[in-house]
Amino acid sequence: MAEKPDLMLYLDILLTLERLDVPYVVIGAFAGVSYGVTRVTADLDIVVDLSEAHIQALVEAYPLPRFYVDPEQMRESIHLGMMFNIIDTTAGRKVDLIPLTMKPGYDWALRNRIRRDVPSPGGGVFQAWFARPEDVIVGKLMAWREGRSFKHEQDIADILLAVRLGDDAELTGMFDVSRVERWVARMGDQVRQVWEQIKEAAQYQE
Repeated sequence: MAEKPDLMLYLDILLTLERLDVPYVVIGAFAGVSYGVTRVTADLDIVVDLSEAHIQALVEAYPLPRFYVDPEQMRESIHLGMMFNIIDTTAGRKVDLIPLTMKPGYDWALRNRIRRDVPSPGGGVFQAWFARPEDVIVGKLMAWREGRSFKHEQDIADILLAVRLGDDAELTGMFDVSRVERWVARMGDQVRQVWEQIKEAAQYQE
């Protein structure tokens, strides 16, 4: 059985982003877990839109020597459109943050974000901003186009299966496949082909 990833730093950063009122959205495989993805993952992707005040607040929230948060690296990464991170040197963990300036750009995911429950480090749950399930699928189709990884196909199939089964009434009720179809039409024939294959494997019918 795969080892469950340690998410304590990740959850703490989500709580910090909430407290600091930073515009952010969880994307990728971890967002997919909220929508039925069964793969154990340590792929923790958070898109952020940081102001200078947010940068300073994050540095203060994660001080040396335990944490490494470089404000100059953050500013430069935002300028160049590159991923940057917050590192817990004691636990040997890091969380990657994606600026809005990083290509292909995730402003659409931030714009359409929704609230979902997340397990709290101290027990119970709290709410955080997640990409919509359709936007998670779109992001994974983009990632598939770049690397042809089967893990993205499996994650998309898991989401479609969860929608079809209807165990999460909120997920099934909100899901709008036409949002995915509009993106697929722009991504080319190979993406269209794999999208149709995934729908067939999940026995999903529009």
